[in-house]
Amino acid sequence: MPYRALGLEEPTAPKRTRFEEFWRLFRRNRMALAGLVIFAFFFGSAVIGLMLTSGNRPLFDPALVRLQEKLRPPLAMPQAASLKPEERPVVGRYLFGTDDLGRDVFARMLQGAWVSLTVGFVAVGISVAIGILMGGLAGFYGHHRIRLEQLLVTAVLLAGAGLLAAGWRISGVWLLAAGHVWLFWSISPWGIRGRKSLPAGLRLLRKNTLMVDTLIMRFVDIMLCFPSFFLILTVVALLPANIYNIMIVIGLTSWEGTARFVRAEFLSLRERDFVSAARALGVGNLRIIFRHMMPNAIAPVLVSATLGVASAILTEAGLSFLGFGVPPPHATWGNILSDGKRFIFDAPWLTFIPGAAILIVVLSFNLFGEGLRDLLNPRLRERK
Repeated sequence: MPYRALGLEEPTAPKRTRFEEFWRLFRRNRMALAGLVIFAFFFGSAVIGLMLTSGNRPLFDPALVRLQEKLRPPLAMPQAASLKPEERPVVGRYLFGTDDLGRDVFARMLQGAWVSLTVGFVAVGISVAIGILMGGLAGFYGHHRIRLEQLLVTAVLLAGAGLLAAGWRISGVWLLAAGHVWLFWSISPWGIRGRKSLPAGLRLLRKNTLMVDTLIMRFVDIMLCFPSFFLILTVVALLPANIYNIMIVIGLTSWEGTARFVRAEFLSLRERDFVSAARALGVGNLRIIFRHMMPNAIAPVLVSATLGVASAILTEAGLSFLGFGVPPPHATWGNILSDGKRFIFDAPWLTFIPGAAILIVVLSFNLFGEGLRDLLNPRLRERK
């Protein structure tokens, strides 16, 4: 019914959607807005670079060797007389110069942008997924105790998976099979759970041990005790060098902070009135977790993920610089920087260009993450 028919004045404040209100507040933070603009430019460059540097005959070939054109400075003109038509740069100049093999640094930077973007986002996706799972379990089911049989079955399954990954296939398959048989027998109606009277040895397996929260958080503490970069170096040195192993290893060693954020939010939300009301209405635990608690706990995870992308890009660049990163012929900003350290006085652009790119991209992610943190935290938002 219209407001005038009820004798009420129409509201003077304009109606804004949630996104419009978010964008209005976000624009006030100019540093965060600048970080978002730089990230958008980096994302666009990475996508365009993938299209221009891939395929059988790419427009910009990062692997094309021109020994007669090695160590040319940025914006240098090519020596047309010594080059074949297909070897000449597309734009008529070497925008970022050439390296010690005459490869176009601009083409290699375009290819490296996509590698850095892929490593950053996939590694953070893996770490966020593990962190949300472990933190959610610790926060929601933390007060439950784990039985001894559950610990033993988990240890057997993990040992079997580890032996299988290490190449001990027969032993790994036997342990995995034994663990699954024990698991199915323990939860079946004719197994341990279905029996009222058990022998003394089997009764010992039903005894409660640690709480879920204690087990998960002590494991997080143990993981935090290891220097993450040296742990990544050790694992990468043992595994075959490829981009997939780099992403998986970085993701598996950087989920602890996300788990702590999610656990803290779940511990706070678990006692709220809307969760108690959902339980009183008979709502299941999974619906409570994913429908009511997770949307309220995701804000610090977004900030952590944004800052984690910058950390993953730095980690990949450091690994490539040390020779443990993505192997050739793929170009990354880290191995471009590593190749240029031998010519830091003769060809300083080989060091400055990838170094400046890493600095600007990581800084943009950090600024964007800080802006999200201030925006999603009402106390910090009120100070501005």
